[in-house]
Amino acid sequence: MDSLVSNQIIERKYSVTEQFDVTIIGSGPGGYVAAVRAGQLGLKVAIIEKEKDARLGGTCGLRGCIPTKALLNAAHLYDKASHFENFGLKVRGLEYDWTGVQKYKSDIVAKNSAGVTYLMKKNKVTVFNGFGKILSKGKVEVALADGKKETIETKNIIIATGSVVRPIPGFETDGKQVVNSDHILELTEVPKSLIVMGSGAVGSEFASVYHRFGTETTLVELLDRIVPLEDAEVSKELQRAFKKQGIKVETGLKLDKMEKGKKSVKVSGKNAKGETVTLEAEMLLVAVGRMAYLEGLGLENTKVKVSQRGTVEVNEYYETAEPGIFAIGDVVPTAQLAHLASKEGILVVEKIAGKKVEPIKLNLVPNCTYCDPEVASVGLTEAKAKEAGYDVKVGKFPFSASGKARILGETDGFVKIVAEKKYDEVLGVHIIGPHATELLAEACVAMALEITADELGRVIHAHPTVSESVMEAAEGVHDLTIHM
Repeated sequence: MDSLVSNQIIERKYSVTEQFDVTIIGSGPGGYVAAVRAGQLGLKVAIIEKEKDARLGGTCGLRGCIPTKALLNAAHLYDKASHFENFGLKVRGLEYDWTGVQKYKSDIVAKNSAGVTYLMKKNKVTVFNGFGKILSKGKVEVALADGKKETIETKNIIIATGSVVRPIPGFETDGKQVVNSDHILELTEVPKSLIVMGSGAVGSEFASVYHRFGTETTLVELLDRIVPLEDAEVSKELQRAFKKQGIKVETGLKLDKMEKGKKSVKVSGKNAKGETVTLEAEMLLVAVGRMAYLEGLGLENTKVKVSQRGTVEVNEYYETAEPGIFAIGDVVPTAQLAHLASKEGILVVEKIAGKKVEPIKLNLVPNCTYCDPEVASVGLTEAKAKEAGYDVKVGKFPFSASGKARILGETDGFVKIVAEKKYDEVLGVHIIGPHATELLAEACVAMALEITADELGRVIHAHPTVSESVMEAAEGVHDLTIHM
């Protein structure tokens, strides 16, 4: 049925000219979510996607969030099974089938993409399979997959073209020995050794995946700590956990040279002490940054402004300098996160539909890294809160003191709550440990409702659960933690 829906969309007959209320360029989590909400509000919607095979879902669905998390789950299960003896269970001849792992990942990607295609049909969204270019205000040209071109007339345009891997001079990728985040998802075999350049979410997650499948892994970070956007204590704990697992970590190391041999790649640079460090492995993953994808979009035909950083300039309602043209997701200077792009898209189409909308509170956008242990946070770090002038009080609760975490055999990490001393407002929540990315939702709701640490600590949490750790950390802000 999914393939039938897909074929119906691909084979639709294009009219000479169609008039739409809103045309969205890009079908990632910003674009397709905006299309769904626009359809729900009764708008006539078009969405344009350049993927040659007409798959919808964008980078997140096809080459980012979804496939990466599938590999992470497989790696987690494999690692868990290798320690079953800790639970009184016996496994003989445990091994992984990499071809099977890749098929598992690809099947999930295909089903998710088919799901997006279904949502377009359900909400009467017209899908154009081709490359979209803005000709002028209200006009978009689509270079269709069959080589023909069609001009769409539209009252509003939403730019949701996402981002691509940023090339790093001197570390050009070849898809074999030197790979980027797209390449490494499609490896036909697990490398024996891997150097990961960059310890943000992408780098840390892939280091976690391949190490658990037996790759000798080294994680390299230019700054003085890994996952540098997170709270300093979280960075320290993740580095400790990685080293305990056997992942080598090099921080404060600026790589400036790469040499490719027949069977290995060698990189070198200076560390914080000024010493030259040389590393060698079968493969190098360059996981340093992404950039907005605006190439060939036709912005020169509009008043849309692009900053020196290469992002589209927008106001708090994601309006560009050209009336009727909006931009969302990775092309604007907000955090490059799928869930934020989705909310930005919803805000824009609700505004187009005449609904009353409020600017997104960017301080409440959650951030998640799905490595092992997981890392998740929302709000201010302890350091940022102090820099902002707050008188800070902190509560922490380690998972080593959690009964449920002990049951799971996952006791690394903690929950840390940063609160303001005078009014007891929760300013930030930082979690590293089991199910951190799921536990964070409670913190997001709590902070959105402007809850105090005392109120959060008094909310009854089911026992035994790892979520109790959030309650205990909140109690810790006032030195009232029970189980520590």
